[in-house]
Amino acid sequence: MKLYYAPGTVSIAVAIALHEAGLDFDAQKVSFKDAEQTKPEYHAINPKGRVPALEVDGRVLTETGAILDYIAAVAPDTGLMPEAPLDAARVRGVMHYLASTVQPNHAHGPRAYRWAEKEESHADMRAQVPKTMAASATYIEDHCLKGPYVMGDHVTVADPHLFVMCLWLKGDGVDVDGYPLITAFMAAMEERESVKAVRAAGML
Repeated sequence: MKLYYAPGTVSIAVAIALHEAGLDFDAQKVSFKDAEQTKPEYHAINPKGRVPALEVDGRVLTETGAILDYIAAVAPDTGLMPEAPLDAARVRGVMHYLASTVQPNHAHGPRAYRWAEKEESHADMRAQVPKTMAASATYIEDHCLKGPYVMGDHVTVADPHLFVMCLWLKGDGVDVDGYPLITAFMAAMEERESVKAVRAAGML
């Protein structure tokens, strides 16, 4: 397996999940600073020009949720995806919320150009980020955490996904200290060997 990633992006959720699953992988950094994601060489790997991309046996998987689902499927003994259909649906529901709501809320800050051309429009979108991310943090606090993790005491693929997005909160103007469940979740994740491994590799 080869993971194409960029530091600090949602692609790091995949790296954490791979460590949690005990799967060996090579990590290939895509430099956003050098706009490598826009170049033909990377578009030959992922035409979307986004990370993550996971190369497996000559095939390339894209989209964070789909890759996390794949990791859980090939390492079923880890319990990264619950067997009970209702529990599995809850895990996927959290991941869909992160991808459809939290990530766009965050992206309206650094990537406002995706939605508008005028700088005044960019400024208006950036001004909304602390509000929308705080609203997302409140939803996560109230509805996404059942204990230390999304499903209580056991880590699932939703947790690396949530962890990376919660790392964005402070930079987006959200006072994380006001969210005790998120604070406890982040502390628990930082103690996991998977997170320590990606930090040691300079991926976060």
